[in-house]
Amino acid sequence: MQAFRLLELLLLATVLAGFVGLLLRRNLFLKALAMDVAGTGVVALFVLLGARSGLRSPILPSANGAPMAAAASTGTAWADPIPQAVILTAIVIGLSIQALVLVVISRLAQSDPLLDLASFDEGERP
Repeated sequence: MQAFRLLELLLLATVLAGFVGLLLRRNLFLKALAMDVAGTGVVALFVLLGARSGLRSPILPSANGAPMAAAASTGTAWADPIPQAVILTAIVIGLSIQALVLVVISRLAQSDPLLDLASFDEGERP
């Protein structure tokens, strides 16, 4: 159980590092990178929390070839498939958002290659 606690702390530190990078960096590309780090940490944390109930996949039969119902009656701990399906959806949505953000940043880089937030402020344009 201590391994789960250590992994939880490391993943929470990853999420925190992503949020700190998102708040402190002024470059838009670095902000997108920090957002990706935070999102990856959240996804990994949910996968870890979904695996607490068990590590065996509910899709495959047990090692001796017995059906899952017989293996379930022996007390085998199965992983919950619902959080895994939800996280798979979150990964796809996160990838789509990340691609859209990088396209917008690449278009903004044509007007200002430094991608500093202050250069895109409305008050500073002539």
